[in-house]
Amino acid sequence: MNHTDRQESILVMGAGELGFEVLRSLADHARKGQPARIHVQLRPSTIKTADPVKQHQLDQMKAWGIEVVAGDIATANVDELARLLTPYDTVISCIGFSAGRGTQIKITEAVLKTGVNRYVPWQFGVDYDTIGRGSAQDVFDEQLDVRDLLRAQNRTEWLIVATGMFTSFLFEPSFGVVDLEHDTVHALGSWENRVTVTTPEDIGLLTAAILFHEPRFKNETVFVAGDTISYGELADELERQLCRPFKRDLWSTRHLADALSADPDNNLLKYRAVFAAGVGVAWPRETTFNHHYGIDTVDVAAWIRQHLMA
Repeated sequence: MNHTDRQESILVMGAGELGFEVLRSLADHARKGQPARIHVQLRPSTIKTADPVKQHQLDQMKAWGIEVVAGDIATANVDELARLLTPYDTVISCIGFSAGRGTQIKITEAVLKTGVNRYVPWQFGVDYDTIGRGSAQDVFDEQLDVRDLLRAQNRTEWLIVATGMFTSFLFEPSFGVVDLEHDTVHALGSWENRVTVTTPEDIGLLTAAILFHEPRFKNETVFVAGDTISYGELADELERQLCRPFKRDLWSTRHLADALSADPDNNLLKYRAVFAAGVGVAWPRETTFNHHYGIDTVDVAAWIRQHLMA
């Protein structure tokens, strides 16, 4: 198919924090002349919501020309999902880990059953191939299962966008790296360990740019980064931007492993242990798609200015 001779039908599954930004950027490309029709899959309860915030988002999406499709990923089986996905050329899953174990596999099996032309799975995160199986965060193994399914077939093109963690999660109090209440930064594993972060807004922007890029990306992982920073540099940046000292406290790999051993079902401890290992969670910004094409992104310094300074 010549991808420029007709409108491509694109379905985004989910409109949460990331999905909404992906939809925003896809719709922007469509308004600027990209031959694409954008659809979003939402639960029936979301479509009929009385929540004013969600209603406002629905109104925004409709104003952008996005068509809403009803479907409940949680209750649908593979065959039912396949029927839902069949009309579309490209499917982008923005349904993340919170949907529960097995969801990523179910969606992927449904996509492959339909023979959708192109699939962008929920892999907006770390470099799962480099981390490998059996990491402290066991949900990552399902991400590798998804990759195995995609690589074992040649009917559906796939595209993975590796983004690192959401920038906001680096500052999430429960994650514990940045403790603003006590002006403390905890390093995971080492002060030299690095982490790649990207905002949902930038992920949406870059995902749309990658999707419509010519020549077309096929069956590969494309790396992006808002920033790549060490925990030591993070502490320095907080002190510089907020004009006050921060205590520095190292959480060693042994300390984090012991904490996880004592509380093995604690999801946040699993994430801390993975990032403390320092493998597959960071890549040089200079090697990314956005750097190569000169696309500006929000780095850590800018995020601090936007969110932490009065």
